[in-house]
Amino acid sequence: QLQLVESGGGLVQPGGSLRLSCAASGFTLGSYAIGWFRQAPGKEREGVSCISSSGTMTYYADSVKGRFTISRDNAKKTVYLQMNNLKPEDTAVYYCARKSQFCGSYYRRADMYDYWGQGTQVTVSS
Repeated sequence: QLQLVESGGGLVQPGGSLRLSCAASGFTLGSYAIGWFRQAPGKEREGVSCISSSGTMTYYADSVKGRFTISRDNAKKTVYLQMNNLKPEDTAVYYCARKSQFCGSYYRRADMYDYWGQGTQVTVSS
């Protein structure tokens, strides 16, 4: 059964860090690019980051560049999003999603991904 499960969210103070995990099952993770998206209340879902199937290419939205790092361990069937220096505007539900092999020019378009996890809440507040 195909499944993506996000975990690692929670409440953190501004300037703090969290590491999100996206655990895959039911398919070969190493054959797919994985993207991270987030959606805050009342806002459109936005692409945050993407990593190619091999892990050699990574992409970040300008809003998180220099603070977030995406990585993957295909043997463990897990993709990670390390989030440092968190800001209140990072507060959102974070989703991981599956995409064909490469992130490509449209990696931030949600309709390019064919399967989604359930999301994990990240709240950044003092």
